[in-house]
Amino acid sequence: MSRSSTVAVDPLSDVLSLLKPRRYMSGGIDAGGDWSFQFEPSNCFLCFALVSGHCWLSIEGVDEAVRLEGGDFVALPHGEAFRLASDLAVAPVDVRSVVTGPLNGRIVSWQGGGACLGLTAFFTFATEHASILLGLLPSLVHIRSHADRAVMQWYLERMIVVLRNPQPGGVLLGEYLAQMMLIELLRLHVTQKETERVGWLFALADQQLCIAMTAMHERPGYRWTVQELAERACMSRSAFALRFKEKVGTSVMEYLTQWRMLLAGDRLMNSHDSVSAIALSLGYESESAFSFAFKREMGCSPRQYCHARAAALAAPVSS
Repeated sequence: MSRSSTVAVDPLSDVLSLLKPRRYMSGGIDAGGDWSFQFEPSNCFLCFALVSGHCWLSIEGVDEAVRLEGGDFVALPHGEAFRLASDLAVAPVDVRSVVTGPLNGRIVSWQGGGACLGLTAFFTFATEHASILLGLLPSLVHIRSHADRAVMQWYLERMIVVLRNPQPGGVLLGEYLAQMMLIELLRLHVTQKETERVGWLFALADQQLCIAMTAMHERPGYRWTVQELAERACMSRSAFALRFKEKVGTSVMEYLTQWRMLLAGDRLMNSHDSVSAIALSLGYESESAFSFAFKREMGCSPRQYCHARAAALAAPVSS
């Protein structure tokens, strides 16, 4: 995963690129009358936009249902079962009986439509390290403010045009739009003014910490010191180290090591680079020092990691 020195990076883009978000399905349902759809648990990250009308969202394990209005955007990162309904008193219908095949950009009409239109995009991540993002997110991410909804509106309007007027290349365009909506939703969630939240994702809202984290992502193989990173952030060493630990939840050097090992795991699986070459590129003087750090962070040696991941990818998928 070498980078040109002229290519600008940022931590959120870096993590999403590493996790390789893939569109699983996108499309919508235009419902009419009284309705209630039950969605079973999945391994997907779901983004949902309510284009028009209103409905209730009830998530399994969450006490209170949420009322959604036209223009609202939500994400359900963890794949819990949930229900969307015009009225929660209406008996739910399994959504799989409504959407009987892949949406592939279609909008399905239910009971004549016209009352409530919602668009969905389901994502899967092509790595077992998705927890570095998903573990920081709540069961529900809800974009509520008028300003934030206005930001998302452009993506929504463009998505509606793509879905309702199929053209050559529309499926791929819909996929890219859905991914852009995912990124924008995460960006907005980071800046929402809520109670103090801990984790690298939320630390990005701190301008000084973001500068230091970006430096580590731009040059993961550089032998950074806490002092150098503190200077980048225009802070004293002690103040920087304390704020980083409070905001991110780990020390500066622990964060850098974790990121290096995630990059190493990706290269071990997706490149032909040797272990020694990867070690050198990530700032380790020897393969043994790198292997020690890798095993401590990832739970196995680099070669064991390759064998385990290859076996997992080759294993048949159970139905």
